[in-house]
Amino acid sequence: MIETRPLGKTGLQVTSLCLGTMTWGEQNTEAQAHEQLSYACDERGINFIDTAELYPVPPKADTQGRTETYIGSWLQARGRRDDLILATKACGPGEWVSYFRGGPHHTRDYLNAAIDDSLARLQTDYVDLYQLHWPDRNTNYFGRLGYKHAESPNDTPIDEILTALEQLVISGKVRAIGLSNETPWGVMSFLEIARREGLPVVASIQNPYSLLNRTFEIGLAEVAHREAVGLLAYSPLAFGVLTGKYLDGQRPAGARITLFDRFSRYTNPEADRATEAYAELAAEHGLTLTEMALAFVTTRPFVTSNIIGATTMEQLKENIDSHGLTLSDAVLDGIEAIHTRQPNPSP
Repeated sequence: MIETRPLGKTGLQVTSLCLGTMTWGEQNTEAQAHEQLSYACDERGINFIDTAELYPVPPKADTQGRTETYIGSWLQARGRRDDLILATKACGPGEWVSYFRGGPHHTRDYLNAAIDDSLARLQTDYVDLYQLHWPDRNTNYFGRLGYKHAESPNDTPIDEILTALEQLVISGKVRAIGLSNETPWGVMSFLEIARREGLPVVASIQNPYSLLNRTFEIGLAEVAHREAVGLLAYSPLAFGVLTGKYLDGQRPAGARITLFDRFSRYTNPEADRATEAYAELAAEHGLTLTEMALAFVTTRPFVTSNIIGATTMEQLKENIDSHGLTLSDAVLDGIEAIHTRQPNPSP
């Protein structure tokens, strides 16, 4: 059985693997989404599903919400809603998502509309975890480095965001709240204001984490431990790069980076060199690169759940089979040696 771990201090228990869904509606059909859900949840015991109103990716106005709709039709047919932990996310600001209700922000009216739309598509009365997909302010996320401070009159203050989220919790539409693509300052500000004002305390943070991007360890890992705000790690396979399928310049038909050249975060020369080294290390120890990459993420002590996503059942089965794998000291030492030479090539 896949182990469960506490979701912050909510009292909820989530499996150490979470089923990611962002390809459903673009690279995967509704039938394929249902097959993945049934296999992961009913055959393999995963109880945690993560989605977003933004999905599928790449985000487009004409496909927006399709992923939640696919999950909703499966939930309606399956029933037994209460044995699952369902998470979704409210879109953040940006001109590239202006098709969301005229331009999204984390205001009370926006969040009320966003949750109602998500619940309708998901065909459920509540979500267990409601996350802010990215911050409602200028800061570093989605691989951006070199922070440059800028204030905007359109930024929603954190106390107003938390007050709006409190109303969603009181209404019963949301059980717990979380952050995504956040910074250490952001997490601590949400926690400090919540505790001072008696507002809901965030239970988790969903940020990227993989062998190619361990920036979470720099400031957020300590926050995760000390504040019980565990990591929900996304892109643990770096958009599939850490399966090895793009090595030597390969571009398999139908693969995400082959289809969508906008996903260049994990395909720079330094990332390629690091991936080659990790692939060699895995082979030396009788592991696949996928197994090693996923097991490394799942076993980090600050990780609450590792979000796995797949476009084929074969991929999904291999991803789930990584659970329970313990990496030897020799493998871990090898990983650290590579990381020292090629630190965080894909932030």
